[in-house]
Amino acid sequence: MAEPSNGKPIVPILNQRTLPKFLESARVEKTVNRNSTRLKLFSGTANPALSKEIAWYMGLELGKINIKRFADGEIYVQLQESVRGCDVFLLQPTCPPVNENLMELEIMIDACRRASAKNITAVVPYFGYARADRKTQGRESIAAKLVANIITEAGANRVLACDIHSGQAIGYFDIPVDHVYCEHVILDYLASKRICSNDLVVVSPDVGGVARARAFAKKLSDAPLAIVDKRRYGHNVAEVMNLIGDVKDKVAVMVDDMIDTAGTIAKGAALLHQEGAREVYACCTHAVFSPPAIERLSNGLFQEVIVTNTIPVAEKNYFPQLTVLSVANLLGETIWRVHDDCSVSSIFQ
Repeated sequence: MAEPSNGKPIVPILNQRTLPKFLESARVEKTVNRNSTRLKLFSGTANPALSKEIAWYMGLELGKINIKRFADGEIYVQLQESVRGCDVFLLQPTCPPVNENLMELEIMIDACRRASAKNITAVVPYFGYARADRKTQGRESIAAKLVANIITEAGANRVLACDIHSGQAIGYFDIPVDHVYCEHVILDYLASKRICSNDLVVVSPDVGGVARARAFAKKLSDAPLAIVDKRRYGHNVAEVMNLIGDVKDKVAVMVDDMIDTAGTIAKGAALLHQEGAREVYACCTHAVFSPPAIERLSNGLFQEVIVTNTIPVAEKNYFPQLTVLSVANLLGETIWRVHDDCSVSSIFQ
């Protein structure tokens, strides 16, 4: 078991390639070829730890690749093994520093295309710029669409992404997109805590996340739903207004796709405590953790902050309430299924 500096474990444990419960019944050994020599995994520099876990689960070695920065900041990529005719998966979240990691992904795709790879799949556990998915004011850019175009034009044939901020962003791509839902990893962990279902209430930290929270609540013992109504006066600035729903004497589970500065979720948690919530859990897939997120999350408002490792959490950002769940098993299984033209959606059924 991996142990961060504060002693909190990273779960689920990659033990004998054990699958989370939701994957055990979904795996179809007979229909999936686990010994393909045409499948190649390459990792960028954004999240090498996750890439190693994925490769370990799949029983493969990461491909040899040379990535370096020149003195002026330009990125150099060279594949150090043949990928001609291969099904190549490039593991690279576009997390902070977003522009650096995005450019590195584009150059990796270009290198594979020029090396005659048969198929190139960009595995992007965290899709940066996903929040810029529409125009809210005049003369704004829609950066999510621009990034989708860039990845496509670089030469990717497919994208595999986790919990994109809004579903419509999938439509910005002109190539197939496999959208992986990491909520199942979080649900599996919450189920292990054996919280009485009658005590649970799932809370959406804003109106925009109601659909996500409702789907989460349905899978979590069909728990009731509450909504924090807030108004945002500027980017990364949130103002909580009121609460819709009952949380008195309940265990509140706040659900969002990401935590950036933690302003929204921290103010929401404070409101839940004011309304009588017994405990508050924060759950999200992407731990962006821009300052002052750590201060807000570790100030005693939360019983536990549950995130996944789609974005690497720096050791300095660990705090006692933090639990990091691994999505390596889920991504590894998805990659196998994409490679073997098997159903991906059946994993979650």
